[in-house]
Amino acid sequence: MAPPPPRERTNGQPHRGGSDGGGHREHREHRPPQPSAAAVQVRKRVPPPLETSAEIFYYKKQIDAHTLMVIVLLDGEEIEGTIEWYDRGALKVNRTDAPNLLVLKRNIKYMFKADERVEKVQNASQAS
Repeated sequence: MAPPPPRERTNGQPHRGGSDGGGHREHREHRPPQPSAAAVQVRKRVPPPLETSAEIFYYKKQIDAHTLMVIVLLDGEEIEGTIEWYDRGALKVNRTDAPNLLVLKRNIKYMFKADERVEKVQNASQAS
């Protein structure tokens, strides 16, 4: 008995499934053989770095520009001054009207540029 003739799809392309007589398929992508499970090496995930350098870049930028900063501590106290230097756990803040301070980073809630506070106050007074 002769094999059935190849079927055609509705888009005009010949059917690629089933037997085409010789066991050879045309139009098939060549895929490399899959490695065995024993040959595959499992690589451990590398944890992200502890420091991204963003904090270091920000401090360096403010130090170089002598930017007047407001540092808000966890208890709500605000310290205004320029950052002279920093290390992993502390900032040295120079103040014009008070003694210089060494502030531990763990006590800092957040910080911002002092001119941003002035702009907010001016905008609020102009709005009223």
